[in-house]
Amino acid sequence: MVKHPRRPRDPNQLGKLIVALSVGEIAEDEPPESNPATEGARRGGLIGGPARAAALTGTRRREIAKSAAEKRWGRKDGSE
Repeated sequence: MVKHPRRPRDPNQLGKLIVALSVGEIAEDEPPESNPATEGARRGGLIGGPARAAALTGTRRREIAKSAAEKRWGRKDGSE
């Protein structure tokens, strides 16, 4: 499955894209170029979460979860 680039919302940019496609400057079947900088970041993100979970103790993990639950379910006006 080939991902197609999103069509721009700006009418001027859309017009430029349509002209470029019709003239042949851009091939419609051409996949978008990938950014090598983001590939490493994604890989690091996939590694980082499980590594952090493995490094945390059960007590610290519970503290983090309790704090997150208090923030999520606490009162909106700040008073409790």
